[in-house]
Amino acid sequence: MNIEQMMAYLKKIAKEEGLPFGERTMTYNSRLAQELGKWAESRGRGREFHSAVFRAYFAHGKNIGERSTLVDLVTSTGLAGDEAEEVLTHRTYKNDVDQDWSRSRAMGVTAVPTFLLRSQRIVGAQPYDALAQFIRDRGVMKRSMIG
Repeated sequence: MNIEQMMAYLKKIAKEEGLPFGERTMTYNSRLAQELGKWAESRGRGREFHSAVFRAYFAHGKNIGERSTLVDLVTSTGLAGDEAEEVLTHRTYKNDVDQDWSRSRAMGVTAVPTFLLRSQRIVGAQPYDALAQFIRDRGVMKRSMIG
């Protein structure tokens, strides 16, 4: 699949799932965003930060490798920008992200997203129905709600 086809596919999936997806002409290094994401998670704001980074990158084409962009995203989630600056300056969560990358390599992950279940995988952006079928095909039963 060439890049134009891949982008068209991603746009289609995003639209089907109600996710924002704009025109991206550049790919930016997400390493610092990953490190800051670990920090945001440790502060109980990981979901908000990851969502803000997703929208900034995929919907608005912002450079998530720039410190100023990342600090703006941090403050939009209610976290302190000055603390984020310290985390970025000292690379406080570098080792944590290194460990995540090592684990991913050991598991054979070569692209994101990759969904692993019982030693089998599905790679790439997938519609909800495809992920649900992947799970069902591996014998995972839906939990019933009690009470």
